[in-house]
Amino acid sequence: MLFAVSMTFIDQTIVSIAAPSIIDELGLSSSGMQWVVNAYLLSLAAFFALGGRLADIMGHRRVMLTGTLVFVVSSVLCGCVPTGGYAQSWLIVFRATQGLGAALMFPAALAVVISVFPVERRGRALALFFGLSGALTAVGPLLGGWLTDWTWRAIFWVNVPVAVVALVLVALAHIPEERRRERLDVPGAVLVAVGMGLSVLGFQQASAWGWSSAATWACIVGGLVVLAVFCRYELGVAEPLITLRVFRDRAFTVDSLVLFFAMTAFVPVFFFASVYAQVSLSASPNQAALYLLYFFIGFGIASQWGGRILDSRGARPAMKLGTALGAAGFALWAGKLTDLSIHDQWPYAALAGAGIGFLLAPASTDAVNRSIGASYGEVTGITQTVRNYAASIGIAVFGTVLTHVTTDKVVETLTSKGVPSGPAREAARSVAEAVTGQADAKEPGGDGRIATLMRDSMDAVRMDFAEANQRVFYGMAIALAIAFLCSLWHPGTRVTGETATDGTVTPAPDPQRERNGG
Repeated sequence: MLFAVSMTFIDQTIVSIAAPSIIDELGLSSSGMQWVVNAYLLSLAAFFALGGRLADIMGHRRVMLTGTLVFVVSSVLCGCVPTGGYAQSWLIVFRATQGLGAALMFPAALAVVISVFPVERRGRALALFFGLSGALTAVGPLLGGWLTDWTWRAIFWVNVPVAVVALVLVALAHIPEERRRERLDVPGAVLVAVGMGLSVLGFQQASAWGWSSAATWACIVGGLVVLAVFCRYELGVAEPLITLRVFRDRAFTVDSLVLFFAMTAFVPVFFFASVYAQVSLSASPNQAALYLLYFFIGFGIASQWGGRILDSRGARPAMKLGTALGAAGFALWAGKLTDLSIHDQWPYAALAGAGIGFLLAPASTDAVNRSIGASYGEVTGITQTVRNYAASIGIAVFGTVLTHVTTDKVVETLTSKGVPSGPAREAARSVAEAVTGQADAKEPGGDGRIATLMRDSMDAVRMDFAEANQRVFYGMAIALAIAFLCSLWHPGTRVTGETATDGTVTPAPDPQRERNGG
């Protein structure tokens, strides 16, 4: 199952490192490229709960195989995107169907893992599952940097051999089919998808429409209203898409809040750090991947300690330590971005990664262990929906901040060097919306005075972009600080069974015993 879901985690980050090359070849805007990244995450968030319920109703093995096939076919089509006017729409659509495939695959795979391990061994098994799957997120940029040197299309095609091996392993594992005789909550699935899509659209388009635009706020507020309607609807349904009463458990609510705020930084950092490295540091894709390696080293080491803390002391200490280290690491990292030196940044990048590593597996595992009569597919659907929705919001909000700050700073730089206000703002908007990562090769052409002034300003523009990213990284530090405050609210109880709605812990049912009718 780990091998099967590895593709879904790698694809959360692998596109980030190739973003400048994709923008350059297909002529996408930076906001369009953010949608290529975000379409996958948003589709994951919108359909994860649906995937969990389908796995329960139709059978884990069948839904996992269906998700794998949808995912790999979409990957091939992403790699075959034609150049021209339809490129951006093509890529966004099939990135979204990739996310749908992943949303079907992951909860079914996790349900299989849970059914294999008895409750006394489940904590360690899930910590390993979440720790390794989270670490696989780190493989994305490293693999992406190597493949992009050949062709960026290979970052999608690489999923084909992985999927083939995964399907062979599934066949060899002889996974038993388990089903629940329940109805699928179709209205709930539609409401949650529409609510998430509208709200993220508003945040994403704020950079183009402006925060004063009625359309921006109509999407954000409208999406949140639809999500509120979804919650009210689910409370009155006999067989809901999501069993919301699980949030009566304070620990589960805290786990979800910590994951939400942590994920607004964890997945977006790959996109923003890789583009920063290629623009402000003039790094190649491979060099940008190595730049992110420091973050991954911290993450990988700390994730092992986080799992041990969970087993010995529960989730609360690991979450408190992780969020505190993460907030400090991102803040210190942000302070060094304007030095334009990788050497000065690596300790803080590693510290930020260690913070995420400490909290990710404990928070995810503790949340899943607290299912309260809901199936593990449902609870996984909730936590993964929270994680991916948060990542989508993070990319949208921080992308808007990056665009606005870059535009303002480049206008200031160009006007101070004698470029008239109109051309300066037009050029600044172009820089913000057409980040290629090849700053030296993409300087303005022409022999006119304005073109000459702009070429002479490129070093200053690279610094402007670094300062804009600095605001983004400080925002990530704030998100981790909020997660720290949330972690203090965790009751600190440890789960060895299934948590009831009143907060008491009772022995979890044995899946094998239930299947035998006892």
